[in-house]
Amino acid sequence: MRPLTVVLLVLAIAATAACAHALHEPSPLTAIGLAAPPAAGSGAASPAAVAAASPAEADRLLRDGAAAFARRPDAGSVSGSLSLYLRAARADEVRVDGLLGAAEASAWLIEHEADASRRERLATEAVEICQWCVRRAPERIECIYRLALAIGQQARERSSTALDGLKRMTPLLEQVIARAPTLDAAGGHRVMALVLLRAPGWPTGPGDPDAALEHARKADALVPDEAQNLLALAEALAATDQPAEARRIYARAEAIARTAAAAGHPDAREWADAAARALAALAKR
Repeated sequence: MRPLTVVLLVLAIAATAACAHALHEPSPLTAIGLAAPPAAGSGAASPAAVAAASPAEADRLLRDGAAAFARRPDAGSVSGSLSLYLRAARADEVRVDGLLGAAEASAWLIEHEADASRRERLATEAVEICQWCVRRAPERIECIYRLALAIGQQARERSSTALDGLKRMTPLLEQVIARAPTLDAAGGHRVMALVLLRAPGWPTGPGDPDAALEHARKADALVPDEAQNLLALAEALAATDQPAEARRIYARAEAIARTAAAAGHPDAREWADAAARALAALAKR
């Protein structure tokens, strides 16, 4: 996962908030994708045309989807990527490559969409895409990881699903940590740290800054010099009253991300900017 890999959960849930299930029977794949129609000139077909692709076309669609996704931060290209990946998923009903690509593109779009109603629709569809991935390949840890991330984004965009989402998300991340600790640059530990930092504490939720710091340290130990891991670690340090160390780690994250951005990494500039904003906020304390 390289678009956001930091799922920005906002889970301040009132005790009286309405509770909805995070998971439900997913829509047919032919009905998914309407929340992000392909941009003009993206090379992607409209959702209505998706069923026309044949299994023999799946590899080409996957290549085209990856090429379109690589053009981020252009949102139109990422929307086109989502459509292409969904076409690949519909063309071959056995493989999950297209579903994993669609989940990644959806996650990026959710983080960069200004319209709240469209974000909510994208988040709902992302969960459904990941449910199809798990159905096709129950043992693929990448599908389980993507489902955890999608549930987290949905929890933010549809707060009524947050309570149930937390209950489902943390066991999925525990599976990722146990089975594939370095997946997505130690994403299991990194995202678990963010959940524990941003979720409500007991009795409403699992929030625990000290436990979050442990997971953030493990992510950094498994994959050192990864900007996203350093951002999570610095946030955990700040949350556990270690501002000086947090500032040092944020500065390191920013430097690493600036270097990656100069080398052409499509997401690194956002990571660097996030570190700079966090440093500025700490300076005001």
